[in-house]
Amino acid sequence: MPVSYKKLFHLLVDRNMKDVDLRKAANISAPTMAKLRQDKVVQTDIIGKVCKALDCQPGDIMEYIPDSSEE
Repeated sequence: MPVSYKKLFHLLVDRNMKDVDLRKAANISAPTMAKLRQDKVVQTDIIGKVCKALDCQPGDIMEYIPDSSEE
């Protein structure tokens, strides 16, 4: 499923946060942060941790990008 986490990284910029700040606040690992940066699959509990740390909803940090072959 093609998911983009670009919204997450825009939110971090808006809040003047670095990756390491989010990693500490959400208690997630560097490899997990790399998965988010590369738009790879992460477990929903990770999404929950990020949303809790940023006080936001999943739609604020990610979006579904339909595959061009699905249109």
